[in-house]
Amino acid sequence: MSAVAAESLGVRVKALRDAMDLSLRDLAERSGVSAPMLSQVERGETSPTLQVASRIAAGLELRLSQLLRLDEDGAVTVVRSSERRHGPAGARHRYEILTPPLPGQRAELSRHVLASGAQTGGAGDPPMHEPGSRETALVEQGTVVLRCDGERHELSAGDCVTFDADLPHHFENPGTTEAVLLAVVSAGLRRS
Repeated sequence: MSAVAAESLGVRVKALRDAMDLSLRDLAERSGVSAPMLSQVERGETSPTLQVASRIAAGLELRLSQLLRLDEDGAVTVVRSSERRHGPAGARHRYEILTPPLPGQRAELSRHVLASGAQTGGAGDPPMHEPGSRETALVEQGTVVLRCDGERHELSAGDCVTFDADLPHHFENPGTTEAVLLAVVSAGLRRS
């Protein structure tokens, strides 16, 4: 591995560790790689062996190919409007996934359109999110009600909400016109 590649890998390891809110000691415990070795890798001072890189990847809950970005085409991925993944057609809750289905991706952006009286969480809707997930939603149009863990939160156009997405929740449209919201789900990043 070249010095440039080692430095790039180190920056990526640190960014992923920070995103998971892990200290060097935490990652050392999760990966079985010593904290001093992790620090050297993050600073680009050493190139890890494949065995060490594989253990670091496992500690970050990634495959080695994801850590090394072997299964990505580049640093930028564009999803054209015609390439979006859509939920079931004809439903009173329509949604589309705006982000690409990349391996190791820790966040997903979706756009939801709710007809009057409709709600999320019906047949064909995405399943409940994995433990530790967080969701942030921005209401673009109309009024929606978020019901999360037994509490009711009314949101109007321009309002934004963030909550633990692994709790029972759904959005509903109490209005007489269509409601539109954007939602970002971040996987497993809840801070304790």
